[in-house]
Amino acid sequence: MFILWVPVSLFLGFIVSQTWSVQMPWDTWDAKLLRNRGNEFDKASSQPHIVFILVDDQGFRDVGYHGSEIKTPTLDRLAAEGVKLENYYVQPLCSPSRSQLMTGRYQIHTGLQHSIIRATQPNCLPLENVTLPQKLKQAGYSTHMVGKWHLGFYKRGCLPTKRGFDTFFGSLLGSGDYYSHYKCEGPGMCGYDLYEGEEAAWEQDRGLYSTMMLTRKAISILANHNPRKQPLFLYLAYQAVHSPLQVPDRYLERYKGIPNLHRRKYAAMVSCLDEAIHNLTLALKRYGYYDNTVIVYSSDNGGQPLAGGSNWPLRGSKATYWEGGIRAVGFVHSPLLVNKGTKCRSLVHITDWFPTLVTLGEGTLDEDLSLDGYDVWEAISEGRPSPRQDILHNIDPIYIRAKNGSWKAGYGLWNTAIRAALRVGNWKLLTGVPGYSDWVPPQTFSKQRLTNRWHNERVHWDRGKSIWLFNITADPYERVDLSQRYPHIVRKMLTRLAQFNKTAVPVRYPAKDLRSNPQYNGGVWGPWFKDTGEEQPSLMTQPQDHLSIDILLKECERGDGGPDSTCCLQLK
Repeated sequence: MFILWVPVSLFLGFIVSQTWSVQMPWDTWDAKLLRNRGNEFDKASSQPHIVFILVDDQGFRDVGYHGSEIKTPTLDRLAAEGVKLENYYVQPLCSPSRSQLMTGRYQIHTGLQHSIIRATQPNCLPLENVTLPQKLKQAGYSTHMVGKWHLGFYKRGCLPTKRGFDTFFGSLLGSGDYYSHYKCEGPGMCGYDLYEGEEAAWEQDRGLYSTMMLTRKAISILANHNPRKQPLFLYLAYQAVHSPLQVPDRYLERYKGIPNLHRRKYAAMVSCLDEAIHNLTLALKRYGYYDNTVIVYSSDNGGQPLAGGSNWPLRGSKATYWEGGIRAVGFVHSPLLVNKGTKCRSLVHITDWFPTLVTLGEGTLDEDLSLDGYDVWEAISEGRPSPRQDILHNIDPIYIRAKNGSWKAGYGLWNTAIRAALRVGNWKLLTGVPGYSDWVPPQTFSKQRLTNRWHNERVHWDRGKSIWLFNITADPYERVDLSQRYPHIVRKMLTRLAQFNKTAVPVRYPAKDLRSNPQYNGGVWGPWFKDTGEEQPSLMTQPQDHLSIDILLKECERGDGGPDSTCCLQLK
């Protein structure tokens, strides 16, 4: 049967048409659901259902309620009826954000301080870390993941179904084709990346656009679970709106007035995503979840202007430690919120979801978890002060490219050549090379390539500089560096950074393993390392200063990240 994504305007009170079903039409789903649920007078669980929606590379300005030209009526409504998180931070790249969501721990405490987990690396979220789904499963939840993993897969023990999820449907890598689900990591390194559980999902691949396919799968999980019998945790990690810029043509029609092709495609992808979440929300209501559900919406990092995203008026982009790379779109929507229709301006970080959701789900938080996150539910729901007063954005000891960075510049307290960023109260400190630092204006009305159009608008900064200090509350756009004016604040921040660094574990960034090539694994990206009896790979490699300009540019165009990708505009 040919499967269509039906526009919202045609639903007229229905969730979706029969074409949305995974294996059966809606009426069959309803009949099966009623059989599974049994006695409707069964006592419902007091534990809330939790739906965590993580989207990829959505910029701070790429949502309607932040003034975007992109139409996001569903997100705008859900946020308006819930609590908007307007002082909410994530990490600047995919794997770091996901690792901190899953563990409630900073990168320096998991060894993932540097870049992302590459498809060819024998690396994954360290197995000794207890994950969010594992804790919720212990609390009695049915746990399901749909979407992008990007936390490593070199051996089976790293897969989502081994890390706490009862079921998994989605991709293991960081990006790929939205229709074919193939990804190339270089010449002769191409493979298929769509999984059902621990095996390639060849039979599920019908060329359906990723956003639609993942939503359809999520709705099927809702339809086949009894919300009155057992609480459900659904982690829906969309591939959208990460590059490559692909979207069904009918969504492009809405933005034909945008001459910049990258921005037009990106806007269309966001609209498709917004419609998917509308369908998901209707399914939550249809199948009896909504009244006892907490929906969390979050982007994993800032937008990539080279791929159509916008963080305006914030400084910087994805893969940088400027606000544009780490301050995210986020909100909580739930009938269980005490103060609905409000904004939470308290400091919230992606590590906070672990203790917040485990506590909300009536789970236990053992002291040996060594969490860096805080339970922020009362701050979000009731407007109380957040227990969080600081954020370690990261310390990357491998990325030491600040030419003039030194211990002397750091008052003998810190080597400012090291890439690091720290927030304490209103203050934010950056050292090393934080990443591409321009304020990128909206690209909606320009046909020209981004780099050419900006040349005369670019705000230059001293390339010899290796330390910055901002009052983020007073100067959220990071325009006034105060490091020379307040050296005593700089010293205090550097001391705090050094204290954090004493707790850091060695970096996990092993060299490429040629056995990862899909041609040795039936054309599929998947585990290639034995779980036992094989020596562990070396954890850390040397800084990759030897990378050629061509390789850096390819990384940047892919939008896959690594600190190198942030230099791409200067390289061009």
